[in-house]
Amino acid sequence: MVVPDLRGFGESDRHLLDPDTFYSPSAQARSIAGLIDELGLVRPVLAGYDIGSRVAQTVAREYATSVGALALSPPMPGSGRRVLEGDIVPELWYQYFHRSPLSVELLDGQRDRIRDYLHHFWQRWTGADFVVDTADFEHLVDRYARLGAFESTSNWYRVGAGYVANALAEQAPEGGARLTIPVRVLWQELDPFFPRAWADRLGDFFADVTVLPVDGIGHFTPLEAPREFAATVKAASEACSSAELAKGRHGERHGRRP
Repeated sequence: MVVPDLRGFGESDRHLLDPDTFYSPSAQARSIAGLIDELGLVRPVLAGYDIGSRVAQTVAREYATSVGALALSPPMPGSGRRVLEGDIVPELWYQYFHRSPLSVELLDGQRDRIRDYLHHFWQRWTGADFVVDTADFEHLVDRYARLGAFESTSNWYRVGAGYVANALAEQAPEGGARLTIPVRVLWQELDPFFPRAWADRLGDFFADVTVLPVDGIGHFTPLEAPREFAATVKAASEACSSAELAKGRHGERHGRRP
């Protein structure tokens, strides 16, 4: 298993570069595709949630031969105008805040403020059984509290017009242009942004998609439901192996080497 930090996050370089060029989904996907090539991985399963889910989907679309399958949690395509629902829009204020220089002035390098800020989201977006105040959370605060760390992670939100505008502009591809690799989606019950009912249009975007529901879980699926998330990765891997085997058999029937 390889667990890279996306550009601007974690232990990655915190370069203050043009967000549109270096921090967009395509730019992040370019880095992941380059890592796949550098490590010599053959059509691996990409797993991700939140920003990682967006990046993994972008890699699969823009570097189709590099990815064998996807194991994801929302965001997923197909929300459309439902992002304008009254209980969704108020939760998205932070995305606009992160695009403002004021967010950097108020938070960057300020550990106590960073801790309070992150604690708000971790408390609000998780299931009732999740314990926020742990050593892992304090480690996360330490990473975000380094000078320049908050600003570099905010570059993701400074790209494009944000979640709402992207969802409204989203267009389902023609049937033949759908992503054809296996996609397995662990869809949490209590995520404030992505109700399960929004899974109803996934078939417009993916030819082979299965939704695996998990109850009592909020936004942070790999942390709140690590076993279920790992099982989703395994399911995607097994689906990938089955698809590759079927492709090989199809080639043999037509006199081609698999």
